[in-house]
Amino acid sequence: MLEIKNLRVQYGAFAALQDVSLSINDGQVVSIVGANGAGKTTLINTISGLLRPVSGQISFDGKDLLQMEGHNIASMGIAQVPEGRKLFSDMTVYENLLMGSYSKHARPQRQKQLEMVYELFPILKARDKQLARTLSGGEQQMLAIGRAVMMCPRLMMFDEPSLGLAPKIVQSIFEVILRLKAAGLTIMLVEQNVRQSLQISDYAYVLETGRVVIQGSGQEVLANEHTRAAYLGI
Repeated sequence: MLEIKNLRVQYGAFAALQDVSLSINDGQVVSIVGANGAGKTTLINTISGLLRPVSGQISFDGKDLLQMEGHNIASMGIAQVPEGRKLFSDMTVYENLLMGSYSKHARPQRQKQLEMVYELFPILKARDKQLARTLSGGEQQMLAIGRAVMMCPRLMMFDEPSLGLAPKIVQSIFEVILRLKAAGLTIMLVEQNVRQSLQISDYAYVLETGRVVIQGSGQEVLANEHTRAAYLGI
């Protein structure tokens, strides 16, 4: 599905990603693990077309994403749930969800996807006329995920979905990710909760200073001594 080869992204003279190669197969949950500044968000933003690499390749179903604008990448079925949610704060829950379905690709499926969002997050249906800025942090994260679902994605990229949330809400977010996988979506997960993200992952990559240093199944990476020492404090 998604294939990245020798990707290099720079901010001026600083190389945020250095020769990164990875692949995500259809139907997988794949985690990207690393400390702050490792290049995880840069990777997601480059896939989405928000950043342009110095060199390398990114393909989705064999199509070259580096030749496309961001809105065309989204129309191919690649959705991002950004760190910090980035909602339209003075728009209602319902209006925020509609903003996810304005592409020609998503518009015909708007009602079907809306029903899916409300099944995943019943609280959003109850609050559909409420302004996004008045929601709790957990509800705002649900809305950010729901907006991405409205795009009719095949690949959903989550950037720190549990950041700043209570443990109970965090657990519900991970359960939703598994439900999305069961519904046929492919998931790329950048998440500070390393243990929990690796436990639900089919495959994982560890990024350090912009390079892939470890890769393997979620369980293999979880059992790796370096991962345990650096990210789990074991």
